[in-house]
Amino acid sequence: MVSWSGHILPVIVTIAIWFFATGLIAWLDNRERATFPRSLMLGGIAGVGGLLLILESAQSVSVTGVYLAFAGALLVWSWHELAFLTGAVAGPRRTPCPEGASGWQRFARASEVVIHHEIALALTALLLLAITWSAPNQFGAMAFVLLFALRLSAKFNMYAGVPNASTDILPPHLDYLTSYFGPNRFTALLAVTLVGSFALAAWLGSLALAAEAGSAEMVGASLLFALAALGAIEHMFFALPLRDGALWGWALPSRKQATQGAIEEGVT
Repeated sequence: MVSWSGHILPVIVTIAIWFFATGLIAWLDNRERATFPRSLMLGGIAGVGGLLLILESAQSVSVTGVYLAFAGALLVWSWHELAFLTGAVAGPRRTPCPEGASGWQRFARASEVVIHHEIALALTALLLLAITWSAPNQFGAMAFVLLFALRLSAKFNMYAGVPNASTDILPPHLDYLTSYFGPNRFTALLAVTLVGSFALAAWLGSLALAAEAGSAEMVGASLLFALAALGAIEHMFFALPLRDGALWGWALPSRKQATQGAIEEGVT
């Protein structure tokens, strides 16, 4: 039976954090580049705080402990996202894909633009798994690993090509990334990941429904279900004619909108 505290509230909390955290990061990384050092410093403090939350709550099997671990994972994840979207941690290559590049050469060049970020995410995931390996509360590590897997899936799909690679919240200094996107098409990879992501969300939802009423396991499974469901919906957006700005236009500085308008009008 669906309950307010065990199922509905965790989903609402996850959606609210996802919506406002994404908007905040979009706002920060679309500001003037002179503001990036301060944003990265504050993001770093938040990330370290998130790590401490995961450590502190690892031995707690309470509902509060699960929420703290989950919040910690999102803080650490947001730190990485901010570092990537400001360009502080991306890859050694900061230029568009060479014309005519294909096959292994294109894949190698695409990897070079994000490899530092991917390594940082992988090392962080391994760290969180290691420090919570034998702990009773592993929901922080599981949330981070889930986010990492969904993000990798999204990147591979955009590399292969999707019908709608919306880039409204991509900051101007990372515009070169779009040159590594595949053609606008519906691929077998997108079909498989859509089925897989929705199946994962359904499985996590079933775990939440089957857990003991009011337990930390119920809340944790509901939080992971909400993350997986949001990831599945984001993958579905790849196939639908929807724009990022429709959700986070409120967070995008007017200077970027003006720049985009000038580009569309052919003004240099």
